[in-house]
Order: sequence, then structure tokens, then C-alpha cells
Amino acid sequence: MTVMTEHIAKAFDADLQELTSKVAEMGGLAEREFSDAIQALTRRDADLAKRVVASDPAIDALQREIEEKAILTIARRQPMAVDLREVVAALRVANDLERIGDLAKNIGKRVSALSGDFHPQKLIRGVEHMASMVLDQLKRVLDAYASRDLPAALSVWKADEQVDALCTSLFRELLTYMMEDPRNITFCIHLMFCAKNIERMGDHATNIAETVHYMIEGRQIADQRPKGDDTKAFAGVPVS
Repeated sequence: MTVMTEHIAKAFDADLQELTSKVAEMGGLAEREFSDAIQALTRRDADLAKRVVASDPAIDALQREIEEKAILTIARRQPMAVDLREVVAALRVANDLERIGDLAKNIGKRVSALSGDFHPQKLIRGVEHMASMVLDQLKRVLDAYASRDLPAALSVWKADEQVDALCTSLFRELLTYMMEDPRNITFCIHLMFCAKNIERMGDHATNIAETVHYMIEGRQIADQRPKGDDTKAFAGVPVS
């Protein structure tokens, strides 16, 4: 019985190690797709944007592999308590990474629409700054997941409001440009969608932080998630 128990434990550890490895690989792909999407956007690099879109199926494939492996692990090993939370956490993180990949792909698709001479550097720098902050949060929360570091995960969770504030500020600037000259509207609308995609990536990084908390503590975070109010971006905008 002891030998069988040890065998089952080792088999589960191997399954869990494989899941963790696949999540780490998926995280690396998502980070690269995100980074490339922002570079394509700020440089208006249509070729790089196409590569971003083309790279997304690899992330989707890994997400499916993780899902299949997790389901098989639960069926075979029937883990309980913290062991089960480890498997569920891998599923949750993979789902958030897949969505981050989709959002990066969406940004890549908009690059070709950002044509013309209008390309205000102040707005582009604002997008770069917000993207840099979110990418840093993504890297830190994935490290926190890999090392089971709860304080590091919580620091990412608490920082989400800063991203929301940056997004609101950028929206206000974009609205100003649109009101000043209707010819700017198309460009600004596309950039607004890109900024919102980046903000949503920050939300998914926050989701991963909550998953780390659940995995370690066995419960959800009791406090309400810190969120900015993006409706403030439209305050004072005249309505016709």
C-alpha cells in the first residue's frame, strides 16, 4: 500500500510538473505576442502585425493541451484540497493567457488601419507607457504563479487601478484630438480600442493574481478588486 501511495504521488507530481511547464511556455508566448503587438502598433509595422496574428494559434493549441492534461489528471489521480487547486489554477491561468493572446491579436489586426500622416507622439508614448506597465505586471504575476509567491501576486492585484487611471487619461486625450479635428477620429478610435485591449490584458493579469491567492489560501480574495472608473474619461464631453 505504501509503495502504491508513493507511486501515485510521484505520478501526480509528474503530471503537475508537466502542467506547470506548459503554463510557463504559454506565458512566454503570450508575453512575446503582447510585446510584438505593441511594437507593431507604435512603429506601424504591418509585417510584424501579421506575424502577431499568425502566432496566436500556437497559444490556443497550448491552452487546449493544458485543458486536456488537467482533465485527465483529475480523472486519473482524483486530487483533493491543495492538489486539486493546483490543477484548477493551471486551467484558470491558461484561460487568462489565451485571452491575452486574443487581445494582442486584436491589436495586431488594427495596425493596418492606422495609416496616414497623423501619428501624434504624445498619444503613442501614452500607449507605450500603459503597455509597459501591463507587460511588467504580466511578467511579475507569472513569476508569482511559478514560485507560489502570494505577496508578489497581491502586489500585482493592487496595481490594477493604476492601469485603469492611465487608460482613462489616454481616453480623454484621444477625445480631445477627435473634437479638435474630425479627420483624426478614425485613427483615434482605433487607438482607443487598442488602449482598451491593453487595459483588459491588465485585468487578466489581475485574474491570475487572484488565482494564485486561491491556489495558496484555498479561498477567493475577500476585498473588492481595485478598479478605476473609465466613465470619467467622458466627463464634460458635449452630447449632441
